Amino acid sequence: MAPYRFATILSVLCALLPASTYGAAISKRQSAISTSQIGSYKPFTFFASAAYCQPSATLAWNCGANCDANSGFQPVASGGDGESTQFWYVGWDPAQATVIVAHEGTDPSDFLSDLVDAQFELVNLDSTLFPGIDSSIKVHDGFAGSQSRSAPDVLSAVQTALNAYGSKSVTIVGHSLGMRLNLGLQVGNQAFADYVDANVHLTHINNEEDPIPIVPGKFLGYVHPVGEIHIQDSGSWEACPGQDNPSTLCIVGDVPEVFDGSLSNHDGPYDGITMGC
Repeated sequence: MAPYRFATILSVLCALLPASTYGAAISKRQSAISTSQIGSYKPFTFFASAAYCQPSATLAWNCGANCDANSGFQPVASGGDGESTQFWYVGWDPAQATVIVAHEGTDPSDFLSDLVDAQFELVNLDSTLFPGIDSSIKVHDGFAGSQSRSAPDVLSAVQTALNAYGSKSVTIVGHSLGMRLNLGLQVGNQAFADYVDANVHLTHINNEEDPIPIVPGKFLGYVHPVGEIHIQDSGSWEACPGQDNPSTLCIVGDVPEVFDGSLSNHDGPYDGITMGC
């Protein structure tokens, strides 16, 4: 899938922007996100929430409010069992003129337990799924393994959708574990974060004191790519430039330790939308 440009966010995705707008030289100063920009994320929030629905529902695009919010969406394929392999779906969104790839999230308490108890080994990406990737780039072993179980089917569906609709735009959406499974993105070492920053337009939105976005931590060698937006307790949305911005207006500064956070913030709301089918 290397020939295509991807736009990715933790909870939802926005439109593609040039990768050159991001990088190590970007200012660490925060800035408030406008109401119109927040609104532009909303369709993708509903797509991310729809990924919690059964594959039969997303394939028929009959999943209630999440599907109704993007009523013109054309599903191509869906799968997963919700256990060893997260639910996923792929299809065409004519409103945004992009192929959508979505993965299911998971229960936050189970996810946090898994993260805390897991061995946080950094491993190389699968060279079959990521041909030509530099060996210095490493990612979380558990997320990489989970991603690989659905990756061949997802790749096939994406290629079908791109051919069917004559598009080269792919937008990847997901919440929680769902975002971390998409193409193995979101969690890796410094080389990984730099690679994502150079090749992908990523926006990852986190909510208030949600502790899950800060794990695995920097003390284990993990670095999150640029593109963070942090929703404040006041309801305002703050852009947080750079990798793991330490400002108290951003997630690393706001939740310095996992158990300083609140799991009740994990599912939202994100501009009024709570994750789930």
